[in-house]
Amino acid sequence: MAKFTIEPLSDIDGFVAAALVDSDSGLAMAKAGGGVDLDLAAAGNAEVVRAKRRVASALNLNDDIEDILITLGKAYHLIRPLESNRSLFIYLVLDRKRANLAMARHELKSFEKTLDFS
Repeated sequence: MAKFTIEPLSDIDGFVAAALVDSDSGLAMAKAGGGVDLDLAAAGNAEVVRAKRRVASALNLNDDIEDILITLGKAYHLIRPLESNRSLFIYLVLDRKRANLAMARHELKSFEKTLDFS
């Protein structure tokens, strides 16, 4: 499998940490930043993604998850399943005081296009 770097995500305003996660296993394939146990977060957020997909399927929504936002008092936690590989997602933690959520979502979508799965 290809090697991945997610270091460019550290340029997003308010960046705290990020991981590229396999939603089936919950394993972080690449990590950047700190302040969060990214291995634990990867496993927990994989459960969130799987649960949301089960609910969407049960509701016959016939739609894909673009992103999942968890808003905390001090941080945004953004989960974005990849369009190019549905078994992977990016988990991004942002400092809420320094982040622009709309720009972060845009930059995350743009970043995905730089990933090489070959």
